[in-house]
Amino acid sequence: MDFWDIFPKRYLIISIALAVAMLMSCKNDIEVISALTNIDTLPSQTIVNLETIYTDSAKIQLIVKSKLVKTYNHEEDPYLEFPLGIEVFFYDRTGKVESQLSAKYAIYHKNDKLWEAKDSVVVINANGEILNTEQLFWDENNKMIFTYKFVSITTTNEIIYGEGMEANENFTDWKIMNPQGTFYLDHE
Repeated sequence: MDFWDIFPKRYLIISIALAVAMLMSCKNDIEVISALTNIDTLPSQTIVNLETIYTDSAKIQLIVKSKLVKTYNHEEDPYLEFPLGIEVFFYDRTGKVESQLSAKYAIYHKNDKLWEAKDSVVVINANGEILNTEQLFWDENNKMIFTYKFVSITTTNEIIYGEGMEANENFTDWKIMNPQGTFYLDHE
């Protein structure tokens, strides 16, 4: 009895094809695992349930809260990522909350001192005015917030819509770039 009678050539070809396919899939799995564990793509630090208080001369300036923060220090542009959202409370000199910001996602670019908040961004100032947008930048160097996206600002007697907005960092002095909506004018 010959080997080829017991094990026909077609089974040999099928076996070799399966072995090659398994080896190729292992290579892909190894590449995937390698990419996932590449030191350059992992955060330098991960913080769960962060609450940070920033002070100046023992007076609270702001409080930052987030459920998850990932720090990437090994990048050319080191940054902090807040993938589960962020809340920021800004305080005035008397220790009273001056304004607050919340968003479902944020990123802070350390070198540029530039914050970017995305997804359901809400800012409320001391006057009770409410800003809603999908993306907002806070430039620490220039002490201003801005966006190029659609915004709505709700005041005590109106809602103003527009494309783009600039404001001081505590959102008490603001302007909408391309306003739309109903405006009430004082004829005095």
